[in-house]
Amino acid sequence: MSGILDLLNSDLGKTIISGVSGSTGADENRTGSVLTMALPVLMKAMERNASTPEGAQGLMGALSSKHDGSILDNLSGLFGGGVDQEVKEDGGKILGHVLGNRQQGVEKIIGEKSGLDAGSVGNILKVAAPILMGVLGKQAKQNNVSSPNDLGGLLGGMLGGNEAKEEQSFLEKILDADGDGSVIDDVAGMVLGSAKKKGGLGGLLGGLFGK
Repeated sequence: MSGILDLLNSDLGKTIISGVSGSTGADENRTGSVLTMALPVLMKAMERNASTPEGAQGLMGALSSKHDGSILDNLSGLFGGGVDQEVKEDGGKILGHVLGNRQQGVEKIIGEKSGLDAGSVGNILKVAAPILMGVLGKQAKQNNVSSPNDLGGLLGGMLGGNEAKEEQSFLEKILDADGDGSVIDDVAGMVLGSAKKKGGLGGLLGGLFGK
């Protein structure tokens, strides 16, 4: 099973980055940076939420109904005339549910490192969140995910599993940050260290956060 950052490097990922950039008016390179930082953070937050029975049940329900992956079947239609307001509202609800009171802090930190203001980061994430849910829904279907245990395995696998413990702890720190940005500097050295390994979460995060 490929990880979430492998997806962003694929043709589908490039279509998503270009479409999100076009629909939010943000520079394409910066949009790519935001998504490379934000999608693992969102997935880590989902993994946390899914560790409770209620959280897992809620996410399973969403993936088997509204977010079953069908959004990926017509991305050209999604981005064609500008992203529909309903999709953005759905994205806003997903972010609120997944990040809760951490949302502003996460947007601020990612904004500081990508060179965008927190509002622009928020707009990018509102468009990206339903697409991420669609990616998870598609993977859940392909992997016959039918229990909370399977769901935890799916999220963990797409985040890089146990091979990326340092990066996982980094994502935890972003989620628990108070939004002042200092967490990035505190752990940049650690992530840069793991960036020497080729590819993987550490390589991509290290390249971005090490700037």
